[in-house]
Amino acid sequence: MLMKSIRLKRGRERSVKRRHPWIFSGAIAGVDGDPQPGDTVDVLDHTGAWLARGAYSPYSSIRTRIWSWHADEAVDEGFFQRHIDAAVEARSVLRENPEVNAYREIHAESDGLPGLIVDRYADLLVVQFLTAGVEAWRDTIVSILASSGNCAGIYERSDSEVREKEGLPQRAQAVFGDEPHEGTIILENNLQFQVDVRQGQKTGFYLDQRENRSIVRSLVRGKEVLDCFCYTGGFTLSALAGEAQRVVSIDSSANALVLAQQNVRLNGYAADDCEWVQGDVFAELRTLRDRGASFDVVILDPPRFAPTASSRQRAARAYKDINLLAFKLLRERGTLITFSCSGGVTTALFEKIVAGAACDADVSAKIVAWLSQPLDHPVSLTFPEGRYLKGLVCRLA
Repeated sequence: MLMKSIRLKRGRERSVKRRHPWIFSGAIAGVDGDPQPGDTVDVLDHTGAWLARGAYSPYSSIRTRIWSWHADEAVDEGFFQRHIDAAVEARSVLRENPEVNAYREIHAESDGLPGLIVDRYADLLVVQFLTAGVEAWRDTIVSILASSGNCAGIYERSDSEVREKEGLPQRAQAVFGDEPHEGTIILENNLQFQVDVRQGQKTGFYLDQRENRSIVRSLVRGKEVLDCFCYTGGFTLSALAGEAQRVVSIDSSANALVLAQQNVRLNGYAADDCEWVQGDVFAELRTLRDRGASFDVVILDPPRFAPTASSRQRAARAYKDINLLAFKLLRERGTLITFSCSGGVTTALFEKIVAGAACDADVSAKIVAWLSQPLDHPVSLTFPEGRYLKGLVCRLA
């Protein structure tokens, strides 16, 4: 039987040797053995020397994602069992925290399983198979997760646009146990949230902001807060719990605002403890500016403006716009808490954009904290792309 393999062009083996898990189509000199989507292939350098073993994806610009750099390690059920067990064990500190029952159990490349996302919502797991490699092992992975005894159900949210680049159809369905409840309730920092795992953003909730919401909670006592792109109320509720004097929350989605109000009530607050605004955040910020409104704290947590480097320039303009408007709404010694979850925008670029916005707003500000994703969203040292969430706490001088 002809071995399934890819052969790299001369000089293109450097990133593989440095354990970067992606091999792009332009690095490949040839393909042997007619591998199909998701098949395991050996990665060879231009001389035929073995380098690694990965999953082949003929439709994606990322043609191979590496599973292993060990020649004697087979990619089989045991491989996935070991990596899943290791990822779950790495989250033991969260599993044992009585104030938290929702977090990411498997974070794709950074847990050695490219394309696989597993998020825990109490006793429900929500999974995403985003690449051809994990799609090929889907049944095995579901079986391992189901047999662990640590969940009552597994719901699949393989409905991301990323799958289209892999030549895969979108899919959302229960794959183990019963369909999830209409509003799965989770606990985060001792606050309760209803989560729509079937239709909500990502897998239902922005789990990656858990620690940053706790930080916001510590900064807002007695303050007037503007929460932009509030979604289902994560930062809004954290501000209320932090004894903010007033909270104004903006989102374009009516459904998200309904769920945000339910979350506020779920924790013993009245929905009218906040002011809710449904509308385009850019337009609403301009309206607030024109009215002469001002706040002590402004939170900006927008969706991805730049999922890839190719959209970086357009995204930079959008980030500049909202941060400029936010600075104009801040009172003396006010605080801007601003985020980017765009993989195409580096930390350095984001800082540059925010600095430019402050300059154009004619304010002096300083960074008092750098924020990022929590420990259940680790970043491999050889895969810096895994650090997608960047945040700054900026205070006016």
